[in-house]
Amino acid sequence: MRVTGLGHAGLFIETAAGSVLCDPWVNPAFFGSWFPFPDNSGLDWPYYGQAADYLYVSHLHRDHFDAENLSRNVRKDVTVLLPAFATQELEHELRALGFTDFLRTRSGQPVERDGLRIMITALTGPGDGPIGDSALSLDDGETVLLNQNDAHPLDIQAIREFGEVDAYFVQFSGAIWYPMVYEMPLKAKQEFAARKRQGQFDRAVRYIDAVQAKHVFPNSGPPCFLDDDLFEFNGTGSDGESIFTDQQEFLTQLAEERPRTQAHLMLPGSVAEVDGSDCKVIHSHTAGQIEQMFDNKREYLRDYARRQQDALAAERASRSPALPRDQLVAALKQWWEPLMARADGICAGVGGPLRLNVDDIPIVIDFPARQVREWDGEVCRYTLSTTGDLVATNIARREVDWSNSLLLSLRFRASRVGPYNEYVYTFFKCLSVERIDYVENYYAAAQEDDEDIELGGWRVQRRCPHLQADLSRFGHIEDGVLTCTMHGWRYDLSTGRCLTADNHDIRAARAASGAQDVRSGQREGGE
Repeated sequence: MRVTGLGHAGLFIETAAGSVLCDPWVNPAFFGSWFPFPDNSGLDWPYYGQAADYLYVSHLHRDHFDAENLSRNVRKDVTVLLPAFATQELEHELRALGFTDFLRTRSGQPVERDGLRIMITALTGPGDGPIGDSALSLDDGETVLLNQNDAHPLDIQAIREFGEVDAYFVQFSGAIWYPMVYEMPLKAKQEFAARKRQGQFDRAVRYIDAVQAKHVFPNSGPPCFLDDDLFEFNGTGSDGESIFTDQQEFLTQLAEERPRTQAHLMLPGSVAEVDGSDCKVIHSHTAGQIEQMFDNKREYLRDYARRQQDALAAERASRSPALPRDQLVAALKQWWEPLMARADGICAGVGGPLRLNVDDIPIVIDFPARQVREWDGEVCRYTLSTTGDLVATNIARREVDWSNSLLLSLRFRASRVGPYNEYVYTFFKCLSVERIDYVENYYAAAQEDDEDIELGGWRVQRRCPHLQADLSRFGHIEDGVLTCTMHGWRYDLSTGRCLTADNHDIRAARAASGAQDVRSGQREGGE
């Protein structure tokens, strides 16, 4: 098996039974905010797009789904490996680009094509990408590869049953806006950023320990920011307030904590030749060029930014002009109020009004009242502030997933009173009837299962109060503290109090039977 790194989550996987092009991203994403690091624009994209037998796009985030690259460079009769998502949006987007041949998969079920075994593990919860994320397993008869990209699979044992993994491509860096966009003192931001970086590392290591692959490749990140307005978000930030650990930093820390792990650097153009337990990596960059990327990163990024000025200018020119106050409020009201009328779970989960400042126009999204209106001075626990051209562009494009445009762009500021609220951001992911209805049904199904389970000598509610994870699978008890390993939320069982955030207490009591811990799986996400 021969694997060429294409940058970020991009891979070109060659086997005797066929080749697979994965997540080929090169063009700037999220309002021109994100670029691949290191620069991958010099790769021979037409070659990879024409040579591939299969195309795999893990999910619809624009650092994985690059419509321009797919349209321009990938042959349209390629066989698309389609994850089993709950909605058909990925297929619709690919068909709109001209793709016609789809191999529909079932999550966690292998399929064989011409000697190549293929399995896609699809995740379909509200917190998974834009209502969907996935991981790809391949077996060519000699070598097994797992490409996890951004997905956080819940049952690693099921993935390992596909075959003992030889080459494991794991997400290691951040893909979120927290804490950089939040209005808080610098010292607090530095502390939260350090925790987030460590949390990202710990999550990756938990997966590495669970997968037990022979060879590990940090993949799917980090992005870099070439616009002057965002340049200080690169890496760990100018003052340690950012979260984007790079490949070398991750490999250095991994070598310290897991010295026996065979981990390898992959860059755009790097080739890994994997034959079972054997692996050889050949870089297309010289040692001096690699040193420049990582040891002189700021200088490297400034030079990269100079080369991308035309792309940044083109993106800015593509935006719609800001709307006048009355048109802006009317457009959002007409669009969002019918969605809020269908969103009982989301509106109850948010539980109050949110203030959206668009330039100097303050708008209130009143979730309890299901209304959009101008702000009238009321107190709002949540505030988002951004520019009129970005909002107008999302309105003009009817962008149904603002996390996939505005929020991941980091071109906004946020503040809140109290803990992180997943429902706020779920709403901004679900700005269509299809998405709202799917998520509401998901929440309803979880709430209907309001039973208790016995776990490690305790009787606790089956569902985690955070996002309804099944604690019979993801609960771990140690020293009287229950940890939900799906997202890392912790609870003091003696009191039921949530140790991670307020207002998420759990129902718990000592069990008479002293049942054993039946947990399995692990996951972490959110902010």
